[in-house]
Amino acid sequence: MAEARSGNGPAGGQSAGAERHAMRILGIDPGLRVTGFGVIGRDGQRLSYVTSGCIRTNEKGELPERLRTILDGLAEVIDTHRPDHVAVEKVFVNVNPQSTLLLGQARGAAVCAAVLADLPVAEYTALQVKQAVVGKGHAQKEQVQEMVKRLLKLTGYPSADAADALACAICHAHAGLGLGAMPTRGLRMRRGRLA
Repeated sequence: MAEARSGNGPAGGQSAGAERHAMRILGIDPGLRVTGFGVIGRDGQRLSYVTSGCIRTNEKGELPERLRTILDGLAEVIDTHRPDHVAVEKVFVNVNPQSTLLLGQARGAAVCAAVLADLPVAEYTALQVKQAVVGKGHAQKEQVQEMVKRLLKLTGYPSADAADALACAICHAHAGLGLGAMPTRGLRMRRGRLA
């Protein structure tokens, strides 16, 4: 169901499962076709990689079946890795209303997986996530992958969807849990996004 890689990064390495961190954060990058997930550990100021991967739905399947795949896949990740917090990327308003609606339903399935496990859920815009990880809100996907690799000391690059999920978890570790300030002061909403 969920494709995951554990250890010291996407290329393998030391197992992070041997040590239990004071806190684990599950980041989720929701998508109807591919939902990325990433679990990191936070011990004081130190962040460490636990696992990441993607949940892929059957593109030819009916919507309820695809949402069930996301829900079950994330439930499996939660059951296996026991996060303490969940951070989910907020849906942005797309040019295509149908795409926005479908993405919102995938995001709803992701939030439900966390709520059913009695986990607190924090939400961040893509701008906030990129700002927290890269230092600029309009960073490219490759820049996010590079910074996630560096911050978590990975031996390889995570996929774009897994990197976005790991970045969401890092954002929560830094901003939502008080390791740093979320720089959103002075920003305004423009076309559904912080700008």
